[in-house]
Amino acid sequence: MRTREKIDPGQLDIKDTVVSINRVTKVVKGGKNLSFSALVVVGDGHGVVGYGVGKAKEVPSAIKKGIEAAKKNLIRVPVQGTTVPHPVVGRYGAGRVLLKPAPDGTGIIAGGAVRAVVESAGVTNVLTKSLGSANPHNVVRAAFTALAELKDPARLMRLRGKDLEEAKA
Repeated sequence: MRTREKIDPGQLDIKDTVVSINRVTKVVKGGKNLSFSALVVVGDGHGVVGYGVGKAKEVPSAIKKGIEAAKKNLIRVPVQGTTVPHPVVGRYGAGRVLLKPAPDGTGIIAGGAVRAVVESAGVTNVLTKSLGSANPHNVVRAAFTALAELKDPARLMRLRGKDLEEAKA
């Protein structure tokens, strides 16, 4: 498994998207404690994306914590033009997400949680399908494993000792 490079969020123009907000109730001896859990996706729109979960007594605090957690969890995604380089399936728990490259003009064909992830990554033409779990947490994590498994075609050809034009012929 390759090591992930550390990406400094301070140098990027990062935008955040709230994927889901859950009301969580903990039953204790004195009654019920209400809090909120927020799932947030952040990205610069140019191949850097991250996700995080924040929990707090109020919604804005939970979102702020989620954004801070997401900034610590950034990955770089190889984007080929406006789409992903090759088809890939990401898995997390019972959630599976299929990402397929699409020609220009297709747009983002994706559901809510996957759409937030690929938009934040800067992919504008992609076909996706969420298979299995519909839980937003599992779907976002499955989409991230799919994006992390993507390989950069130029880097792959360099490793094989060929140039990219030779591979296309």
